[in-house]
Amino acid sequence: MRLQSKRALITGGASGIGRAICEVFAKEGASIVIGDMDTVGGQETVELVKALGAQVSFIRTDVSKESDVQNLVSETVSELGGIDILVNNAAAFVFGKVEDVSRSDWEKVLGVNVIGPAQMVRYALPYLKLSQAGAIVNMASTASLMAEPTMVPYGSSKGALFQLTKCLAMDLAPDGIRVNSICPGAIYTAATEKHLAFTGFDRDKFLAQCADESLMKRMGEPEEVAFAALFLASDEASFITGAHLVVDGGAIV
Repeated sequence: MRLQSKRALITGGASGIGRAICEVFAKEGASIVIGDMDTVGGQETVELVKALGAQVSFIRTDVSKESDVQNLVSETVSELGGIDILVNNAAAFVFGKVEDVSRSDWEKVLGVNVIGPAQMVRYALPYLKLSQAGAIVNMASTASLMAEPTMVPYGSSKGALFQLTKCLAMDLAPDGIRVNSICPGAIYTAATEKHLAFTGFDRDKFLAQCADESLMKRMGEPEEVAFAALFLASDEASFITGAHLVVDGGAIV
């Protein structure tokens, strides 16, 4: 019960890595509020978490909209009484070469992947300051660290989130708030299928290539990222801030 009595606000919890984080946090004793645009998936996560005996609720949220962020934080504090842990997991998956990406594409990917987390921290900050062990976990990516073909907008946004994590860690340390990020590699989720649909890559060849690029010769599972988030959010990581935990099976070694 490493998160016993902790209050966690998790964005992007309707599916994939976000859902796995909600389930792992619930098993470890946290009370949870989920923010996501996917109402159906969000309610499915709520039912899964409730079955684990944890307090949980869902609030439809577009983190790129400031009013939605304000509402999510306000509702979370109303339901949980405060915030100890913020997980910025919501993401926009916008791919392409620079000549293929419109201004609206850039506004979407930066609004969700960079400005969204920054605004989440901004509005959650007064409550994180009141916590005895405030922790922020940002979901970056191996795309924060290396370039990949036809991923200009996504890679750029995740690179910015990587740097945002370091800047926040420096500024919030005096308040006792730790800020870290996770950089997942090839993790099989619904987002994997979205990427395949966009690129038109042969599915079997793509999945085999992702597995082959890992030293472990397989793709990762969402739960393997969730356990990394659990560690960084817990008191076990009490002397870790401004760090970036790569969860990629050794793909970028």
